[in-house]
Amino acid sequence: MKKPFERVVEEHADTVLRVCRAVVGVHDADDAWSETFLAAMRAYPDLPDDANVEAWLVTIAHRKAIDLTRAGQRHAVPVADLPERPSTVGLPGGTDHDLWRAVRALPGKQRQAVAYHHFAGLPYREVAEIVGGTPEAARRAASDGIKALRTTLAKRDRGASGKADADAGTCADTDPRARPQPRGNAKPKGATP
Repeated sequence: MKKPFERVVEEHADTVLRVCRAVVGVHDADDAWSETFLAAMRAYPDLPDDANVEAWLVTIAHRKAIDLTRAGQRHAVPVADLPERPSTVGLPGGTDHDLWRAVRALPGKQRQAVAYHHFAGLPYREVAEIVGGTPEAARRAASDGIKALRTTLAKRDRGASGKADADAGTCADTDPRARPQPRGNAKPKGATP
């Protein structure tokens, strides 16, 4: 016997929201999430009892994200009003906007493979069924996506620590007393005898 739909929503809401955020971005994720569960609610009575509900919901979210992306390309976006503040539910760390920007910057297949495998926890076989291709291709896309994320975030972290190092070293760079002095008979370059 199937669980009540309300329980399905409680159990999988965060996973579906993470997938939606990874695929369509933080600002459109709430709409994709809502559309996913509306469509799922309509189709739930016909879902077989032994179906993998999480994979089914991620597939619906994938399709709703595509629909939302297509709809956004066909309509003008009003700019006079500020967008609502997006929810932080389902965001790792809640405020790591650099991570979500980096995920959003990944090529489509990599972004989807990372979202479906790492955020939703689906096996590569099911990721391949959703995005098309083989499980090996899905594994490779997810691996390449994670590698790109690590590289991007490492550059960000190095840039932040490099700036701190540069700020800390400004006194030594400008104060001649802080420079090492030559020892013994060694003369600085260009010094006259």
